[in-house]
Amino acid sequence: MLALIAGRGMLPGAVLAQTTQRPVVCGMIQSPPDHVTADEMFRIERFGGLLRRLQRQGVTQICMCGAQDRPEFRLLQLDWATLRLVPRLLRVLRRGEDSALRLIIEIIEAHGMTVVGAHEIAPQLLPPAGTLTTAKPDARAQHEALLGDDVSDDQARRDLGQASLIRDDGVLLREGPEGTESLLNSASGGEAEGAILYKSPKPGQDLRVDMPVIGPDTAVQAARAGLRGIVIEEGGVMVLGLSDVLRRLNAEGMFLWVRKRPI
Repeated sequence: MLALIAGRGMLPGAVLAQTTQRPVVCGMIQSPPDHVTADEMFRIERFGGLLRRLQRQGVTQICMCGAQDRPEFRLLQLDWATLRLVPRLLRVLRRGEDSALRLIIEIIEAHGMTVVGAHEIAPQLLPPAGTLTTAKPDARAQHEALLGDDVSDDQARRDLGQASLIRDDGVLLREGPEGTESLLNSASGGEAEGAILYKSPKPGQDLRVDMPVIGPDTAVQAARAGLRGIVIEEGGVMVLGLSDVLRRLNAEGMFLWVRKRPI
């Protein structure tokens, strides 16, 4: 039996639509889902209790999908099941994103459940390789994509975000903990006009809990920022509402390049 720990955005709903048997849908009170209805809401201070309840319901797999804000941890809200997890949960809240997610996986697996990725439940969200739009990437875009690979490597070392805006030989903006939407909003003043949005998993990133996602809103924001196109990694970035994304990009003369990252 499957449980979804759902965050904000369209991804939880897209995953839920691909399940043949409805999973238990859980949401965190400090960062509730906004596109699906949760069967159970929980506080991070009661995460241990949630895992025990899911065990009793026969849950063997957990999928974490959707955006989550890092919650404030209130010791007075603790339940007994979470008390013994406090040292590990406090480390989660103090670490960078990648390290925190690895600790969450360890906690779930210690309760005898398996963490599965959204892309494993809904593999059709991974688009095929190639250029999916009418507009095609040129030699300039290929050069920028290679620079994006280097930026991705650097962001992995620094435990930063998954995306960047690149133009010619320069990195204009890097994604921070606020995510891709914030990155593109920062570029809406026109300073990134003619750039590309590069997005891929960081090397070593655990795709079960943090596979990158783009969707129709990404395309709208990219067009508003005056970008030339979007480059994503084959097998490493999910696309929500692909037909809507392509419609918008084609209308703007922009490209979507699903690219195999060189080894």
